[in-house]
Amino acid sequence: MKKFAMAAVGGTLAGIIATTQVVGPLLAQETAKSGNVYEQLDLFGDIFERIRAQYVEEVEAGELIEAAIDGMLTSLDPHSSYLSPDDASAMRVQTRGEFGGLGIEVTQEEGFVKVVSPIDGTPADEAGVEAGDFITHVDGDSVLGLTLDEAVEMMRGPVGSEILITIVREGETEPFDVSIIRDTIKLTAVRTRTQGDTVVLRVTTFNDQTYTNLEAGLKEQIEEAGGIDKINGIVVDLRNNPGGLLTQAIRVSDAFLEGGEIVSTRGREVQDGERYNATAGDLAEGKPIVVLINGGSASASEIVAGALQDHRRAIVVGTKSFGKGSVQTVMPLRGDGAMRLTTARYYTPSGRSIQALGVSPDIVVEQPRNRPDEEEDEDTPRSLRSEADLRGSLNNDSLSEDQIKQIEADRAKADAAAALREEDYQLAYAIDILKGLSALVPVE
Repeated sequence: MKKFAMAAVGGTLAGIIATTQVVGPLLAQETAKSGNVYEQLDLFGDIFERIRAQYVEEVEAGELIEAAIDGMLTSLDPHSSYLSPDDASAMRVQTRGEFGGLGIEVTQEEGFVKVVSPIDGTPADEAGVEAGDFITHVDGDSVLGLTLDEAVEMMRGPVGSEILITIVREGETEPFDVSIIRDTIKLTAVRTRTQGDTVVLRVTTFNDQTYTNLEAGLKEQIEEAGGIDKINGIVVDLRNNPGGLLTQAIRVSDAFLEGGEIVSTRGREVQDGERYNATAGDLAEGKPIVVLINGGSASASEIVAGALQDHRRAIVVGTKSFGKGSVQTVMPLRGDGAMRLTTARYYTPSGRSIQALGVSPDIVVEQPRNRPDEEEDEDTPRSLRSEADLRGSLNNDSLSEDQIKQIEADRAKADAAAALREEDYQLAYAIDILKGLSALVPVE
């Protein structure tokens, strides 16, 4: 990917050098080294007027100003940007949990759009887009050289319309195209289910609904199981969760902690730092927890994983997380626009900054890629015979009917767990950990 990106960048630079004309007075003014801010603003004004007067096509003054503002913000880091009134409105809708689009969270790396994670059940997820994919073209047009907002704008469109994105993926020798039909994205922040004796909380995003969904879903699963004593633990699945609201990450972490620091943020000035602490009360009532993460787990997901890991409240399983350890503050601007500005870094309770490093799992478990079905060896027996299959074998008369039924039920659970390994190896691994921990609890 690096070779691919560097070659493309080199070609772009060569093109710029070959086609740029030099205007003497303007260049001299640009290269003047002056610490005077007002002189620099005068320079901006000169360039602005030169563009309006001499650019090959007529341009809107407002669009030029917005582009200049956005350029100033995006030059800081990949997450700072200007939000036009329409973008600011769309962002507010997204945090409420319903919006139109493909269903992917993206960032920018080496000039290309990188998928942080697809959102469960969205068109992108169903089309097979994966965390870590690089999007190089949209409908045949390259995104190289565009800002992240410009690239995202290319991917927007009416619900029901088709988009063709070109993807470069690690492990694939050639780029390939993926066709996606845009749809209205309705986010279910938390999906809950019980797998065997384990409650699985699949947290897909951190929006206004997340903690409420998690609390209600966990309560429902515990009641259906017959009480907290009937479950052996909880899996909090944060894989491919791109993050969201800091406040919701704090509440989800607090849900399983009795006290202590959850996360701290540190800005440029010491007085700008904040610490967020847990309050008494554990929704899991002390039951063991496994947190699942991968390269698509970012931002708020990393806050939750880091907090539960540092407090030794959970075992973190999977692969290294994305590594977005910065906090963005959305500041309203005149004219209904907004500015998204990186204002702080966040730190886990032990003082770790996750920025660019991510959360390292306690147990590294890769998710195997789908393998083509192997042809069955004709010499391999289709099923192994047991003692019970032998003609004339003795019956086991030491077990009651109830005991036999219990053994058969346990065997069915084991078979279900084995089937889950084929479907989702990481989740099956997490459930096996909880099963092993519950086996070590002394019988009273």
